[in-house]
Amino acid sequence: MRLGIVIMAAGKGTRLKSKRAKVLHEIGGKPLLKHVIAAAAQVVPPNDILVIVGHQAEAVQAAVRDTGVRFAVQEEQRGTGHAIQIAEQATRDYDELIVLSGDVPLLRPETILTLRDFHLRERAAMTVLTAAPTKPFGYGRVLRRSSDAPEVAAIVEQRALQPEQQGVREINSGIYAFHREALFSHIGQLRAENSHKELYLTDMAHILDDAGERVVAIEAAQAAEVLGANTIAEMMELDHKLRLATAHRLMAAGVTILQPETVMIDAGVEVGADTVIEPFAQLLGETRVGSDCRIRSYSVLENTTLGDQVLILQSCVIADARIDKGARIGPLAHLRPGCHIGEGAHIGNFVEAKKTNMGKGSKANHLTYLGDAEIGSGVNIGAGTITCNYDGVNKYKTLIGDGVFIGSDSALVAPIVIGEGAYIGAGSVITKDVPADALAVARGQQINKLNWAKNRRAQREAQKSVSSKQ
Repeated sequence: MRLGIVIMAAGKGTRLKSKRAKVLHEIGGKPLLKHVIAAAAQVVPPNDILVIVGHQAEAVQAAVRDTGVRFAVQEEQRGTGHAIQIAEQATRDYDELIVLSGDVPLLRPETILTLRDFHLRERAAMTVLTAAPTKPFGYGRVLRRSSDAPEVAAIVEQRALQPEQQGVREINSGIYAFHREALFSHIGQLRAENSHKELYLTDMAHILDDAGERVVAIEAAQAAEVLGANTIAEMMELDHKLRLATAHRLMAAGVTILQPETVMIDAGVEVGADTVIEPFAQLLGETRVGSDCRIRSYSVLENTTLGDQVLILQSCVIADARIDKGARIGPLAHLRPGCHIGEGAHIGNFVEAKKTNMGKGSKANHLTYLGDAEIGSGVNIGAGTITCNYDGVNKYKTLIGDGVFIGSDSALVAPIVIGEGAYIGAGSVITKDVPADALAVARGQQINKLNWAKNRRAQREAQKSVSSKQ
């Protein structure tokens, strides 16, 4: 049996009142469509996943191309049934198809597998995944032939329900499994006999039933995972559920999250046991945190890797960085992309770094800018130091050897090399390479003019006295 998965992602999502395609809106740090692809990819290889795009097709493809899925373009969006029609050639190598919606991000791979297994076991032409939410209003209802039978008698839209059907809570999720031959043998019978003049895949239920084919339904274990979002507010409810689920997953693995309802943790984040995350921290993208770390309040980490026993103090902003075991960052530090902070190193308050490698045990504790720098181990960088890496046109590197001491308020004008064990006097502007173990001092000569300040004050007092008499 060859199984393919088709994901419908061609719609605009007009009820969102947004210029972006619906499937590009994000929850848990990823577009809706990427969540669905991730679930599907745990059932079949990405090459067996076909995404049907339409509205903003190029943007949608660009957003998920790295997943390895295939695409088919629905040039004119004429409904879900039409979307599947254009997928006929692209799915010709499969015996069975599962059809998913690109805007149902909480769907679990376990549910897709359950749908697949039930569909095959029932030898059905079509299997409908259903749910029974507490508030089914607005969804099409699935009417079974009897309460204990899998066979579907009809799928009825909300507005077409008869009075005696209003109490039915089982809804159509818009997720299906099909025997491919049965589907495409009859899909030509779809008719756009509705207010939107579109072809609805839902209508395949009665078409196949009329043809004597078997149409069955199975209810999802959790109604919430098959519900989509038609407004921004509903989407944020899904985001809240997903982030809370992520927090609970991490806590179950030994992570302490203080006040988990206040943190923002993306779905792709991984954290080691015995790490503590304080309120209002944000862990975004593909961030990886080791064990025994502490991330204090208001810090934001994006696509960042932390080794074990790392301390991130309050209000740090860190992106695309790697921080090794036992390092300490912050408070109020900013690590821009391309930084690697070595084992036991310190980046202190109001320190900014970009494309900088800092060696083991090195320290920059105060008010410093480090850009395009290679810093050895055991280096001390004094407060107010800057690497002058940009001349208005090009960026240049600063190389600092092991054991160097940089005095406070120094400017290192790149390109420049500070040799191992060298000492830079405070307040220096260093424009030439410094040999190993040398002392470099580059500042203007100090001149003391005795009584200058006293005489200046006396002169000003005299001027005030003359002015007051005029």
